[in-house]
Amino acid sequence: MSTDLLITAQGEEAMVNLGRQLGASAVAQDAGLVIFLQGNLGMGKTTLIRGVIRHFGHTGAVKSPTYTLVEPYQFSDLQVNHFDLYRLGHAEELEFLGIRDYFADHAVNLIEWPERGTGVLPVADMVVTITGGGNERQLQFAAQTAKGATLVGRLQEMTGA
Repeated sequence: MSTDLLITAQGEEAMVNLGRQLGASAVAQDAGLVIFLQGNLGMGKTTLIRGVIRHFGHTGAVKSPTYTLVEPYQFSDLQVNHFDLYRLGHAEELEFLGIRDYFADHAVNLIEWPERGTGVLPVADMVVTITGGGNERQLQFAAQTAKGATLVGRLQEMTGA
């Protein structure tokens, strides 16, 4: 089982569908997950997250919490926390947010711009790096922990990549 996976997505619908598959892969985890999403502005980080959140049953809008820093989505026995740290001034500001309370065993934490929280954020189980141009995106899913390796393996099986 590989700890890295590279997938190419063509367009917004493919990114949302890949997010749904990532969400489905995360369902079977028996402990909380931390997933960092990296990529320049406009690469589709929020679009991928929208797919994850839709997988769990959310039908409303999913927008990036650029000013609020976090948007929690509560599902029956799971919470998905969408963080966007783009406008974070200093990593220490996360302590005022009560950041540690979000990293419970029943939560999936999806963090855009994680480098802005260095020193405060926990180690990521998986890092998703998105690159590309035009309508095409390359997504590298890199495991950082054993839970991340399990997640990459499930995603690989699900996508057939």
